[in-house]
Amino acid sequence: MAHTIALSLWEYCIMGSSPQEATPKLGKFPQYKKSSHNQSTFSPYAPPIIQSAFDRTRQNLFEDKFVPWKFHPRNSPFEPSLDHQIFIHHVYVQQNRTESKNASRPLAREVDESYTLSITENGAVRITAVSSSGVLYALETFTQLFYQHSQSTSGVYTPYAPVTITDKPKFPHRGLNLDVARNYYPKHDILRTINALAWNKFNRLHLHITDSQSWPLEIPALPDLAIKGAYRKDLFYSPQDLQDIQQYGVARGIEVIVEIDMPGHTASIALSDPDLIAAFNVQPGWVKYGNEPPTGQLKLNSPAVYAFLEKLWNDLLPRVSPYSAYFHTGGDEVNLEAYNLDPTVRSNLSSVIKPFLQKLVDFNHDKLRAKGLTPIVWEEMLLTWNLTLGSDVIVQTWLSDEAVAQTVAKGHKALVGNYNLWYLDCGKGQWIDFYPASAANAYPFNDYCTPTKNWRLIYSYDPLSGIPPNATHLVLGGEVHMWSEQTDGVNLDDMVWPRASAAGEVLWSGAKNEAGENRSQIEASPRLSEIRERMVQRGVRAGPIQPVFCTQNGTQCAL
Repeated sequence: MAHTIALSLWEYCIMGSSPQEATPKLGKFPQYKKSSHNQSTFSPYAPPIIQSAFDRTRQNLFEDKFVPWKFHPRNSPFEPSLDHQIFIHHVYVQQNRTESKNASRPLAREVDESYTLSITENGAVRITAVSSSGVLYALETFTQLFYQHSQSTSGVYTPYAPVTITDKPKFPHRGLNLDVARNYYPKHDILRTINALAWNKFNRLHLHITDSQSWPLEIPALPDLAIKGAYRKDLFYSPQDLQDIQQYGVARGIEVIVEIDMPGHTASIALSDPDLIAAFNVQPGWVKYGNEPPTGQLKLNSPAVYAFLEKLWNDLLPRVSPYSAYFHTGGDEVNLEAYNLDPTVRSNLSSVIKPFLQKLVDFNHDKLRAKGLTPIVWEEMLLTWNLTLGSDVIVQTWLSDEAVAQTVAKGHKALVGNYNLWYLDCGKGQWIDFYPASAANAYPFNDYCTPTKNWRLIYSYDPLSGIPPNATHLVLGGEVHMWSEQTDGVNLDDMVWPRASAAGEVLWSGAKNEAGENRSQIEASPRLSEIRERMVQRGVRAGPIQPVFCTQNGTQCAL
């Protein structure tokens, strides 16, 4: 029988190893109590990431005020009695190994993210983990076991004790790709998104930070890029902004991966450096030269382009490498016709263009490797252009499940994210305007990936579908994608959450259960509704997935 355990006095006794010791040695750290002065002290051996995680855990536990009335029959007395409570007085955390030197910027599978969390019937709590990442996930799970009592303002309770949870992720790369170039997002929107990613046990935020429409990233060595390329002179991310985002992510177990897409999706460079871009903003008839307006791609055989890239990488990469092991160089949707208008190429033949493209990718990736960064590219570089890529290069697939199978068959590590299943922008209709002469052909104005990808479809996606057993290790995980033609900070939360939570569970637990069966949406639905409520309590305006009638009445909304 489960016991109701209240948490009103909060003391931390962290156990870990001194970084000076080769063999882990257990040692008791100073305690931290909930009190009026609300201060804490820690041993110098406690990593800062753990210290800040404990502070956030305490804040979330006592300030969420999440009363789960939506998950019990209407007007039912679901809350425990306030009499005869068992209190938790200590939370013990044991990290079994010292942090690796790359803990804040790990490669996939470089960090053990597993943890064990136990709460006894007497209120004893113990967390064990190998890494600080595991501690962070355990603390997040811990908070999600507790609820606010509607008749108490000073404590929270869990109905689940005694409980032991041993958990680890299925995939090491669990990410969201956020396009911040087509529409600008203030920094606070990105930080709020990092919070939500951490609550859902993601570990990567991929920032698609530049595109043809705008260049909102300040490069001090190339100041006009942002001054002229941003939508407005103040709508860009300064070096301090980028560092703030990166550090905020690291503190929450989220590695921020920056993407500078090229040679396509680079038209905004022409606003500061017109000589670097071919086929810039062709009007009318832009559709021949690009997927979206404005058209424009980096010239492929121009010494000036390489001089530009030299300055770009020398400025940006040293600022990225302390916080991430990866950098994304793009490579999708390269338009052949644009190179007919490139005076350094003057051809739309792939046989002519491919050697120039290979040279560009080799140059960029050598620069990345020199700074200790692992390159990521979109699938077209491998599967459309058949470029020779280093064995370290990770290929991000998006067009099909077959692309994943083809990528691993070539021996490359792959990220999944089929646009038919994991693109969150789909279903809003066309954002392009149509003249009367062309409107009839475009009716009913569906977008390229309609319909909307609802959470059930997202949850049904198996990243390992069609992958032979001897190649599954090459699928590192995946990303759910938020392209921003029709999204900005106003509707971001509702566009991403809680649908991304469904992808997060697939990436953490896998699409199949231990019996090899597809996971049940009947079981997932109440979990998704509950994490949505917790996100709302914490300031993320995630939309509901069902009316309250359904969450209050078990499976009465099931077929």
